[in-house]
Amino acid sequence: MAEDAPLPSEEELREALGKVGVADILVNALSAAASIGFHRVSAEARDLEQVRLAIESLRALDPVLREAGVGEAIVRDLEQARTNLQLAYAKAVAEEPPADE
Repeated sequence: MAEDAPLPSEEELREALGKVGVADILVNALSAAASIGFHRVSAEARDLEQVRLAIESLRALDPVLREAGVGEAIVRDLEQARTNLQLAYAKAVAEEPPADE
């Protein structure tokens, strides 16, 4: 961000907030959760509990997004991300060495 750029006024911020809906925030949050899930399934950053949380979040909020009238293409993209993340999770679980008993 350029140092010379003026900060928005309080009125401009209120106006911008008035245009944002909860569904918009949920879509952005789920997109971020999917991205983090894919990062956490990688061998370098593996954290399968975080991946599972991302998958379950995507699954739980799917009907909420549909009910809120989020576009079918967006919901479908999030479903595809969840499916791909589930497949990556299953592969990562299969690669884990068995736990010592």
